[in-house]
Amino acid sequence: MTKNKAILKTVFADGNLIVRGSDHLIEGVAVKRAMVIPDERGRLGEIMRADDPWFEKFGQVYFTTTYPRVVKAWHYHKKQTDHFYVAKGMIKIALYDERKDSSTYGIVNEIYLGEHCPGLVRIPPGVQHGWMCVSDSEAYIVNVVSEMYNYAEPDEFRTDPHDNDIPYDWTRKDG
Repeated sequence: MTKNKAILKTVFADGNLIVRGSDHLIEGVAVKRAMVIPDERGRLGEIMRADDPWFEKFGQVYFTTTYPRVVKAWHYHKKQTDHFYVAKGMIKIALYDERKDSSTYGIVNEIYLGEHCPGLVRIPPGVQHGWMCVSDSEAYIVNVVSEMYNYAEPDEFRTDPHDNDIPYDWTRKDG
């Protein structure tokens, strides 16, 4: 499928945590650098706190892994809010707002998260999302979600990772 690809520019920056997008940050998406405190024993990293301004509620926490160069995309939720943190490796997260009633309908965002760029991204319901592992080793992603997984009726609606109308290309950009 031939599609127009979004041209991405920096739309948000907090130190080395940068969001690139086709216009601006998608409505309801939030990004923050993780606080990592090192000492002679190792590191302590805060992922999310109940007093974070965009914390809603706790559903469950799970982890998933992705092998190098694998794309895990696209899907969205109707009820669930996701909060991604990458504990090991590096991933490129892509977001696409296909909520017709959103002020950012049609906007694409791209964020790199991982051990070299620790942070947390909040993804609201209705926003298509996915990621690709861009590190040479398996990436470990922690997701703090607002809803418990419902095995009988999963709140997950999938779109093919490559054959779709989303203006995003997972291909690595050399140069």
